[in-house]
Amino acid sequence: MTPLWMFIRACVLLAVMGIVVSVSLDSGPVLAAAEKADLLDINTATAEQRKTFPGIGEAYSEKIIKGRPYQRKDELAQKQILPRATYEQIKYKIVANQK
Repeated sequence: MTPLWMFIRACVLLAVMGIVVSVSLDSGPVLAAAEKADLLDINTATAEQRKTFPGIGEAYSEKIIKGRPYQRKDELAQKQILPRATYEQIKYKIVANQK
């Protein structure tokens, strides 16, 4: 067997394995709902709740309160409420719900 055919077979095998793994690890809507329930709303969260996140202390917590309400969570970085690096650490744990 030539090296080219061996390479093609290996690529196909890896692709098939990737598809099988991605299908078998799909957690479905139950896990998605649980993850959403764990999100912290930056428009209603208390100072104590916000301080549980990495990089958020008293000063940033107060800045978040003063900047309320937020239409989108990325406004924390756009309006320079938080440094971009800090926002990147918490962006998957927060939401900005509208009332």
